[in-house]
Amino acid sequence: MTARTSGTRLIIVALSVALCVTFLLSLSIGQVYIPVSEIVLIFLKKAGLFAGTTDAVHETVLLSIRLPRLVMTLLIGACLGVSGGALQGLFRNPLVEPGLIGVSSGSALAVVALIVFGASFSIDREGLGMGVLMPAFAFGGGVLATMLVMRIGTYSGKSGAAMLILSGVAVNAFAGAAMGLILFYADENQLRMFTFWTLGDLSGSTWNKLMIAAPLMLLAGVGLFMYRGALNALALGESEAFHMGVDVNRIKRNIVILSALAVGTSVSLAGAIGFVGLVVPHLVRVAFHVDNHLVMPASALGGSLLLILADLAARTVVAPAELPIGVVTALVGAPFFIYLLLRSQRRNELI
Repeated sequence: MTARTSGTRLIIVALSVALCVTFLLSLSIGQVYIPVSEIVLIFLKKAGLFAGTTDAVHETVLLSIRLPRLVMTLLIGACLGVSGGALQGLFRNPLVEPGLIGVSSGSALAVVALIVFGASFSIDREGLGMGVLMPAFAFGGGVLATMLVMRIGTYSGKSGAAMLILSGVAVNAFAGAAMGLILFYADENQLRMFTFWTLGDLSGSTWNKLMIAAPLMLLAGVGLFMYRGALNALALGESEAFHMGVDVNRIKRNIVILSALAVGTSVSLAGAIGFVGLVVPHLVRVAFHVDNHLVMPASALGGSLLLILADLAARTVVAPAELPIGVVTALVGAPFFIYLLLRSQRRNELI
């Protein structure tokens, strides 16, 4: 075992432990405080390993409200983190993230269209049909938007970082304008739902939603994780990767599709949550090293950790009210993005 391999495993173990501790503390903290010892007893009781009694209110809050919310938060954070890591590795630029290249806005546009016009096709907004259609629409919208950005941003077979970012800005602006037109036909309830949903909303978490979305998110996340070796080859350049036996075009297409599936499903569950896919993978590369065998799993763990901490802040800072999760992540991510832009400008990385 090499020193780097040993170090990689140590980092992943440390992040995993930090995530488990944070997850458990987040289950405990809220408007209804539940001691960690009682949480353990409730889980043991649910597994049939404890025959004693526990507080009925605490049990309901934990199993029906807080646990599904945190499981969904964990999955969304992991998907955003690993998607950001994969896309940064694919385009070999730290400024790339799902929101910048159209995945989030394309997914949001498709979901908004479904929400507003779904009633015309007798689709119940709270029914099972909507729960199945939302991830499908979000995935399709994310793929189309990302493919469009890649098409516009590619010149003579090469994808320049500046062109990709500018193409993403254009596609995001178009998607925003299209959402504005669609909302012209929305009723008051749909407008309120859209306003909060576009800022990120984790409060609507249920086990039924997770049963539909979790398999898709796990499929996309595991699929992206499997390309960590190919991303290491692509870091040397596309021509070098091709001579090493990597099918560059297929890898690009698959990573884009899997990223769209991961982010699109996340958007369908919680709305637009920005900057997680930008901040976490870059921090992993700066703090540790650029080997994607570390970056991919660490980005997934770090994304979950960051989003759980952001959700904890959103639930507690202005309690009993709740901040939109996207506001919290933007307050952290926007200054970091500005820092990246300024640093890239000094190094002429945007050219």
